[in-house]
Amino acid sequence: MGQIKKDTGALLMIMEPDAASVESTAPGHPGAKVDRVLHDGDIVQLGGSQLTARLTPGHTPGCTTWTMELQEAGRKLNVVIIGSPNVNPGYILVGNKDYPGIAEDYQKTFKVLLGLPVDIFLGAHGSYFGLKEKYDKMKTGGSNPFIDLAGYRAYVTERRDAFRREWERQQQHPGSPAP
Repeated sequence: MGQIKKDTGALLMIMEPDAASVESTAPGHPGAKVDRVLHDGDIVQLGGSQLTARLTPGHTPGCTTWTMELQEAGRKLNVVIIGSPNVNPGYILVGNKDYPGIAEDYQKTFKVLLGLPVDIFLGAHGSYFGLKEKYDKMKTGGSNPFIDLAGYRAYVTERRDAFRREWERQQQHPGSPAP
């Protein structure tokens, strides 16, 4: 992040629970100066757009999902850009000494994500929301394929259910990391 900041001159804004980790210069951490510490509900102006930072912890304690409103054809659309609701390989959900509240944080995240108003579904990775397929559909004309409440709900529900399965597995085998 420090190199990106240096190369672009961009401001680095990080949700408060991740700020110390991002700035850390401990071995293996290059450290990057955080310009603005964010909290749940903070607004960030980006060009003419206003984004709202939503704390969706689990992937990291400060994992952030962004929401915004936009106008298309005279109607207001709610955009959600999911940070990450995934339990990555190696994650420990039960008995995690470095992140004791990880499972509870994931539960909070799924409650937040399933409670957001959504018209347009985006994410930190294109695979979350079918970027390539939706982009290809856009080229053929017709309705906007990114307007996808059903896809959003299906994705979040599937990730929540995968989290629950892994959490249950780890409750039977404490300290056993996600495969």
